[in-house]
Amino acid sequence: MSKTFSQAEVSSHSKSDSLWIVVDGDVYDLTKFQDDHPGGKKILQRVAGKDASKQFWKYHNEGILKKYQKQLQIGSLDSKPKPATEAPKPVQKPKAALAAAAPTTAPAEDAEALEPFGQQIPFADPSWYQSHHSPYFNETHAALRAEVREWVETEIEPHVTEWDEKKTVPAEIYKEMGRRGYLAGLLGIHYQKDYVNNPIQSVPVEKWDLFHEMLLTDELSRTGSGGFVWNLIGGFGIGCPPLVKFGKKSVVDRVLPGILNGDKRICLAITEPDAGSDVANLSCEAKLTDDGKHYIVNGEKKWITNGIWCDYFTTAVRTGGPGMNGVSLLLIERDFGGVSTRRMDCQGVWSSGTTYITFEDVKVPVENLIGKEHQGFKVIMTNFNHERIGIIIQCLRFSRVCYEESVKYANKRKTFGKKLIDHPVIRLKLAHMARQIEASYNWLENVIYQCEKMGETEAMLRLGGPIASLKAQATVTFEFCAREASQIFGGLSYSRGGQGGKVERLYRDVRAYAIPGGSEEIMLDLSIRQSMKVAKMLGMKL
Repeated sequence: MSKTFSQAEVSSHSKSDSLWIVVDGDVYDLTKFQDDHPGGKKILQRVAGKDASKQFWKYHNEGILKKYQKQLQIGSLDSKPKPATEAPKPVQKPKAALAAAAPTTAPAEDAEALEPFGQQIPFADPSWYQSHHSPYFNETHAALRAEVREWVETEIEPHVTEWDEKKTVPAEIYKEMGRRGYLAGLLGIHYQKDYVNNPIQSVPVEKWDLFHEMLLTDELSRTGSGGFVWNLIGGFGIGCPPLVKFGKKSVVDRVLPGILNGDKRICLAITEPDAGSDVANLSCEAKLTDDGKHYIVNGEKKWITNGIWCDYFTTAVRTGGPGMNGVSLLLIERDFGGVSTRRMDCQGVWSSGTTYITFEDVKVPVENLIGKEHQGFKVIMTNFNHERIGIIIQCLRFSRVCYEESVKYANKRKTFGKKLIDHPVIRLKLAHMARQIEASYNWLENVIYQCEKMGETEAMLRLGGPIASLKAQATVTFEFCAREASQIFGGLSYSRGGQGGKVERLYRDVRAYAIPGGSEEIMLDLSIRQSMKVAKMLGMKL
């Protein structure tokens, strides 16, 4: 806002028919907002014409300010200091300069520290946001980071709580993901530029890498809502890669543009009422017709993310005998008929659209077979690393959100005559949160780098064990940080909304990350079995 006011001018607007307040040096006209204020008119009228910063932050978090700032702020005090200490924004290089940038994964000796970005709270963002040297990130990553964060902070974060309570996200937000070209870069492979109307603007598509994908997921997760992130990329991120990698070209060419441009939605339908991690024993049946042109599908799927909104279902079915060698993968389209979906009420991730699906005599053309008949289990296994890495990225950012919210609250909440941050027991909690986050995140960076350098077959073989272990590590870290943040916030993290709203919401989301994609117990056992098996194949000496 360019308009400035003196404190005397603000003080003259202290009546119900003209009610202004000041929050952090900014002036807000709340005259017409009084009837909509959840706390009632009286609270606002008590601070009319005054600086209400202390009262505002006592009851609200930053998301509320962002939500109403555009419509209610009319200017700032002429005495408000200029933001001289604000961290400089990253330089936005023109597209031509980006195209000529250093290789995406520059060797360590060529890596230069980038400009500081964000609020510079130690450990609240990855270290490269704070001008630490990194061999993994360059100006293309900084440009994407700035673009995504601006969109999230202005158009998304102020509304996330409202969307979570309504258990949905406006379809326009998913459509915007397509318009911005984000969906085409979230498949764990090269950027799918041939299938989108609007390729991503901030990064030359030929330079897109797995660190861009990691960064995009990470910045979306700053909203502190697993439901929101899953709504946008949950079903898509695990349902679309098998189609792209193993689907018939005619089907991919027909279906993929609608998905990547945000007009159609896809999900992965594997889990059943009696078959979760034990994929080899699923029972949803697909029988080939006598003429060999169609499969007739009957069965049920449960806990399917995004299913209630989806047009396409990448579905595991039994086409042969028992065990893994009788499993196939089909792309089932809702338009085929016989597909019914109903929402499931779950503990967390409310806006993700968790779904129970019933297939009744669904007639699916054989062209919609993904991969080879009876070999769908192999396709499913190739998908797990990508799914688990997505879970890891989200968990570690959610852990940072819990930590960051705790740091901010601890610096303003006072108990026993001093701020929480001045109590050693609180600093110890923050230290334990930070050490687990940073250790896990650095392991994640290494795993992403190995995925970038190894071929897909080698990565699936050699990284399956470490990724499984890191998935368990990330979910345990998330649960720990959610608990410690809740202890720091106290009762504020037990009630929905308000200052502790993000922590309360994330605490509900914890189990949605510890169980899907392979439970912690199964992941830890798999990590050792797989790693030992591969090491033995490669010549391990005992």
